[in-house]
Amino acid sequence: MSTKFIRLVVLGCIISMSLFGQSKRDPRVVGLAGAYGSVADGIFAVGYNPALLALQQDKPFMLQLVGIDFGIVSNYISLGNLNEISGDTLTSADTDLILRELDRSGGLRLFTDLHLPLPIMNFASGNMALTSNMVILGDVTIPTGIMGLLLKGNGAYLTEEIDMTLKLDLLGVNEFGFSFAIPSTDFAWGMTLKYLQGLFYFGIDPDSSSAFMITDTTALYGSGTYYFRQGIGGSGLGLDIGFCTKDLDGWRVGVSMINALGKINWNRPSFIKDIMAGSDNQYGNSDDLFHLSWGGIALNDSNAVRYIYTIDTLNAQTMSSDSLFYSNPTDEQVVYDLTADGKLKQFSTRYPALFRISVSKRFPDVLVVSDLVAGFEDRFFVRDRWRWSIGAELLRNPAFPIRFGYSWAGYDFKELGMGFGVHKGPIIFDFGLAFRNGLWIHSMKGVNISLGVTITSFKSRKETPPEPGAVEEPIILPPDTNDNQN
Repeated sequence: MSTKFIRLVVLGCIISMSLFGQSKRDPRVVGLAGAYGSVADGIFAVGYNPALLALQQDKPFMLQLVGIDFGIVSNYISLGNLNEISGDTLTSADTDLILRELDRSGGLRLFTDLHLPLPIMNFASGNMALTSNMVILGDVTIPTGIMGLLLKGNGAYLTEEIDMTLKLDLLGVNEFGFSFAIPSTDFAWGMTLKYLQGLFYFGIDPDSSSAFMITDTTALYGSGTYYFRQGIGGSGLGLDIGFCTKDLDGWRVGVSMINALGKINWNRPSFIKDIMAGSDNQYGNSDDLFHLSWGGIALNDSNAVRYIYTIDTLNAQTMSSDSLFYSNPTDEQVVYDLTADGKLKQFSTRYPALFRISVSKRFPDVLVVSDLVAGFEDRFFVRDRWRWSIGAELLRNPAFPIRFGYSWAGYDFKELGMGFGVHKGPIIFDFGLAFRNGLWIHSMKGVNISLGVTITSFKSRKETPPEPGAVEEPIILPPDTNDNQN
């Protein structure tokens, strides 16, 4: 296979595995394993349920100083699994079991995400909030066919067509949001309006890319076409909506749709592109701060890469050739991604949506919360399945809350979260750690680490638990009695 193709794929994999810092995440939700939609406080309600801002009106402001959240997860790689496949030769039963597990998820998948709130740009006061969050996502999938060849050899796929199509998505985006909530007597609703500033996108276009291989007793045959698309500087709009009830005997219910509308359009004029273009203000040449290249050609925003290869009667005789994968030099490899009239072709990336139902119960010394979340596609930080989570926050010492939680989304997607906070006067420090796709160090297939520092006024944000049986008073002001008399 061409070394240029290998380098491009490896570059994408390395970026996705090494980037530091769900659309939005903080240490408390990590400790509660995602159970958050009815208890999030202040700026942290944004991205989960903006209606919760209506319940913060009597609390002092909240300003996030710094925060970082990094996660990495796969659907198979763990210390336990790696130990099982190392050493002795795998039996046929072992490889069948591994391939069945991978096939359920569409191949060997690795996902990383970084969440980096911009310092001093996340602020909440009353029933409104201004937030900003940098999100960098990497999603790589190696198809089961390739893994089968590595584990069992071509003899396991005689006369079968093997899917060899790689999947790759890298995305960087800044979320800027304005959130508000409106209370009524018994419930509240809220909304977040987002501006999505696309930083970069690089990926394999699934509609224009495919690869296969056929093997028999004497030779291998196959071909592949990969269309790599990039975008520098994009923009779009997003919308979150939420609903929550007031506290009733310690109970609260919340419902939200995150990214109900959300799309990033690429290849439009953007200040990001102007910054990357360097001193000549022309993106795609030697003075750029950064650009991708193919065969010594700098790729600008009008370029894409189309790579076509063939495997023609690969056998013992042809294996001694310099290249097992042959790419016809007459095929265009750098193509212009333009419309029929020569204009820059715009494309869009859908920002995945989440639907969340949450219920919580506050006791004198503990807060228990449970969420049920559904995604609508299998991409980035969402999965096309239901996920249930339950968490508890121990509040016996309000200055040092302790959290733990568990979530389940099928046998192959479990998470155990834990964390703590240190709340002293105006300083709020929180830390969260989660084992992803496993419950123990040897079985976990990923990890999530999150920490943040937030300040509030010297009043702090301490809550007084309501008396048993008490109903929360309406936040809205009562009508003027003088007007009623008139």
